[in-house]
Amino acid sequence: MQEKYIPAQVEEKWQHQWESGKAFKVAEDRSKQKYYLLEMFPYPSGRIHMGHVRNYSIGDVLARFKRMRGFNVLHPMGWDAFGMPAENAAIQNKSHPAKWTYENIDYMRGQLKKLGLSYDWDREVATCNVDYYKWEQRVFLEMYRKGLAYKKTSFVNWCPKCDTVLANEQVEDGCCWRCDSEVVQKELEQWFFRITAYADELLEYTDKLPGWPERVLTMQRNWIGRSTGCEIDFPLEGHLSSIKVFTTRQDTLYGATFMSLAPEHPLALELATPERRAEVEEFIEKVRKTDRIKRTAEDFEKEGVFTGSYCTNPVTNRRMPIYLANFVLPDYGTGAVMAVPTHDQRDFEFARKYDLPMQVVIQPEGVELTPATMTAAYTEEGIMVNSGQFDGIRSSEAKERIADYLEKEGIGKKTANFRLRDWGISRQRYWGSPIPIIYCDLCGVVPVPEKDLPVLLPMDVEFSGEGGSPLAKAESFRNVTCPQCGEIARRETDTMDTFVESSWYFLRYCSPDCNTGPFDREKAEYWMSVDQYIGGIEHAVMHLLYARFFTKVLRDLGYMAVDEPFVNLLTQGMVIKDGSKMSKSKGNVVDPDALIRKYGADTARLFSLFAAPPEKDLDWSDQGVDGSYRFLNRVWKLVSDNISFIGNAGPVNPSGLTEEGKALRRIVHKTIRKVTEDVEDRFHFNTAIAACMELVNALYGFEGKNAPQNAAVLREAIESILLMLAPFVPHVTAELWQATGHPGTMEEHGWPSYDPEAVVDEELLIIVQVNGKLRSKVTVAADAGEDEVKAAAQADEKVIPHLEGKIIRKVIYVPGKLVNIVVG
Repeated sequence: MQEKYIPAQVEEKWQHQWESGKAFKVAEDRSKQKYYLLEMFPYPSGRIHMGHVRNYSIGDVLARFKRMRGFNVLHPMGWDAFGMPAENAAIQNKSHPAKWTYENIDYMRGQLKKLGLSYDWDREVATCNVDYYKWEQRVFLEMYRKGLAYKKTSFVNWCPKCDTVLANEQVEDGCCWRCDSEVVQKELEQWFFRITAYADELLEYTDKLPGWPERVLTMQRNWIGRSTGCEIDFPLEGHLSSIKVFTTRQDTLYGATFMSLAPEHPLALELATPERRAEVEEFIEKVRKTDRIKRTAEDFEKEGVFTGSYCTNPVTNRRMPIYLANFVLPDYGTGAVMAVPTHDQRDFEFARKYDLPMQVVIQPEGVELTPATMTAAYTEEGIMVNSGQFDGIRSSEAKERIADYLEKEGIGKKTANFRLRDWGISRQRYWGSPIPIIYCDLCGVVPVPEKDLPVLLPMDVEFSGEGGSPLAKAESFRNVTCPQCGEIARRETDTMDTFVESSWYFLRYCSPDCNTGPFDREKAEYWMSVDQYIGGIEHAVMHLLYARFFTKVLRDLGYMAVDEPFVNLLTQGMVIKDGSKMSKSKGNVVDPDALIRKYGADTARLFSLFAAPPEKDLDWSDQGVDGSYRFLNRVWKLVSDNISFIGNAGPVNPSGLTEEGKALRRIVHKTIRKVTEDVEDRFHFNTAIAACMELVNALYGFEGKNAPQNAAVLREAIESILLMLAPFVPHVTAELWQATGHPGTMEEHGWPSYDPEAVVDEELLIIVQVNGKLRSKVTVAADAGEDEVKAAAQADEKVIPHLEGKIIRKVIYVPGKLVNIVVG
């Protein structure tokens, strides 16, 4: 072997061998236990960054480790290729989004291959390929027929910069999740997926995902937001209809003194009397321009306007004025709130501002509240008052009894409400999957017949960056014949939200060449569910929730029998440099290509895995990178220096080893045990690498390396180091494995196992304390009894001076660790 470690030569050699030999190609094999390992696929933005390096290195460690453990590992890669950045780049560069996207894919694929990632590239998927999105269109039609895809007019989140709609989950602190522009409200006709039909199951199954971080599950539970209460009808004065309200506080119903509607409520303008209409319209327009997040903030000023209309409290017959209020949202509950100012702080502030009536209906024990003396709403449990037949009972008990009463009288009913809203999937952009719908003046909404799929995204469109999607202006695409009546019709020109593509890509990997459906059922049911999914926590209530929903839809459409897409989830931390997340705008980006050119891919991988546990943020350190590179050089030199000595060594004979040899073998097998547990059970890659580094240090300090009887244990130690490091730094270990005379691959050899007898210490080092202070350490036989250990501690020459002239009150022994002698 060559004396010097030259990463570029080693890595180019092994990457070529892996690719030409299709080393990581996999097929279904029911004689083996399967393991589906997946990292969230990237958007082909043009270049990978250190966050990608870390994420994919974490996944690759697990994939390689599981192969060495005998699993049939599926580890694919693809591209989340539709989306606004490609369209924006096309406008800026006067090119086509497809050209920009495919060029980026080619470049990024090359970057990933240079990292030595063990992907089965034959399963590569790009969501912008028609062979992918045509199946998505078929699923859309099936969902449409089942009522799971529908169109309605609604107020939507609109990003003026991206010129498109955003789902609720894509609005972060009132801003677009992509470009940080302030989001406004706009009324549009939109296509929706009825994710609310699965709200109960999505919530229920959060308790069946023990392999997910509790933080992510909590975020999903909060986003789904199930609350139980009552729907109550408040008759409208002068109308035959009523206002329907959802409340979790039916115990306060007798204290409802006015009604608050969301300005977007369908009745808002209808209820405005002629003399109030102008003021109502002005208020609605003002609220429409107000950020939704701000509207629900506790410190946001509560404002409203009286409509001029009234409704009736169904249990008190009180005449209740109807207001529009800026803090009421249209998509929570029914968009109407029965206002109980004495027992809800927002209602209290609103009532004080507009001098509206108040009625106390819950009193704290031993205290008498009155509206005149209250400085804030009373929201705790108490005793019912001014509540008819329910006076005198505890409010917690009254909740159930009032709910029963409402149902008995036909005034309301018990129900559950969800914070979750249906998923708006319409996007007014070009670079996405066309929605397979046609509009005909005679036939109405007409789904594209399945025989006419796919609806191809036209390539001959112009990008100006103005006026929304170019599809709306592309007459050759828009104008079409109605498949039902043959008359002139028009296509839907919105495209699907790109989160639709990422909601099922993991299924396409199971059979990427399937031409009879989205995926082959038999193959999907072999590989699914994904055993380990890896990605950022920022996707907790977008991608991860949508993927769970889509999996359940595909199950119910008969495509497979899988309930959940991902068994285990690891959310990796960010890469931090100079105190903040790496980003071009902050000027703290480290270019992976430059890092690999200087140090090699194995060093980049090793540092990203050693510097922090996977779930924690990684602080970038140039010194840490240098240290990782020096360690790999030490491993190379260790093999180079000893290769002739261990070349012909046979298997280890434990009884024939010197004392130094036995000690080394004990360290080797303890290290194998620790590294195995750290990788397999805990994903503590950093401590696993640290244990390997300690073993390398032990080998450099091994004093028995020249004794012929120790050649076998030295060979075992070096082989074990290479095998344990192989998932982390695959190139250099493959080269050194070959140099030490092994004809097969490390995956074929398998992960090393430890000898239980070898890890048993023959001697123990016991700490000796006197009155809790360290005084000495003594060595005893591993099988020494308690009395023997205590006697050795008291007889130690460093301990005796601290015992002279004193009475030994007690001797405390912690088995295998310490003796504490208490004297007085």
